[in-house]
Amino acid sequence: MYWEIIILSIIILFVLSYTGRINANRFISDNQVYFQKLKESDWDFYVKLKYGDTANPDFLFNNRIKNGFIVIIVLLCFFITNLTYITVLFSIIAGYLVFKLQYSNLKKYYKAHLHEIDAMLPHYLKSLEILIQHYTVPVALGKSINDAPAIFKDGLQELINQVNEGDDTITPYVNFAKLYPVRDSMRMMRLLYRLSLGRQEHKQEQLLAFSRTISNLQQKARELKYKERLEKMEKKTMQMLIATGVGVMILLVLAVLMMMGM
Repeated sequence: MYWEIIILSIIILFVLSYTGRINANRFISDNQVYFQKLKESDWDFYVKLKYGDTANPDFLFNNRIKNGFIVIIVLLCFFITNLTYITVLFSIIAGYLVFKLQYSNLKKYYKAHLHEIDAMLPHYLKSLEILIQHYTVPVALGKSINDAPAIFKDGLQELINQVNEGDDTITPYVNFAKLYPVRDSMRMMRLLYRLSLGRQEHKQEQLLAFSRTISNLQQKARELKYKERLEKMEKKTMQMLIATGVGVMILLVLAVLMMMGM
């Protein structure tokens, strides 16, 4: 009887969903304002980082919400004959964990490619430095967008649009740094903003300071990369030594046992 109730509940939900009586997509769309509060600030960045500019962060986020609700409903159907505060709470927690799963996977991807990703912005700014020698910062940004890493292009276009609309505050630069939370992004964009405010007679001096800072950040990224590579090599060497030591000990024990048997 217990399993019959569960199967019947699932069939009823399937039929209601198939006939349109229950529409998860419409429900999520109608309550988008509330669900957006669950959206992580760096979600769009992680999505575009892994899947490219063709990916739709909002569509994937809505899928996460849908998957979470599906898990909650399925578990509630499973506990339908024993609905208590604990089982309902367990179902909600399980649904939330499923909702967070894809975000966690994208964050792991970012951490696995941390040095490569964090080096993108300093590398781009280093190339931008050459254009700034001949043009103002806003003009240089516009000319550099075609050669910028694909992940930064949308943010750069938004930054350029805000500046061209007359926003001469630091806000467009800060917004870009928030949109792409790589290491030292806020610091680098503040440097770029200060460079855009500099007078022409002091431009070369400020540009040199900007160049030194970017070079230092690039060097820091390289050092961290080499350090991590060295640590991995040391870890593998240690594992090999331990495996060899254990193997030798096993062979010695077997040799002793064979001698005792003789």
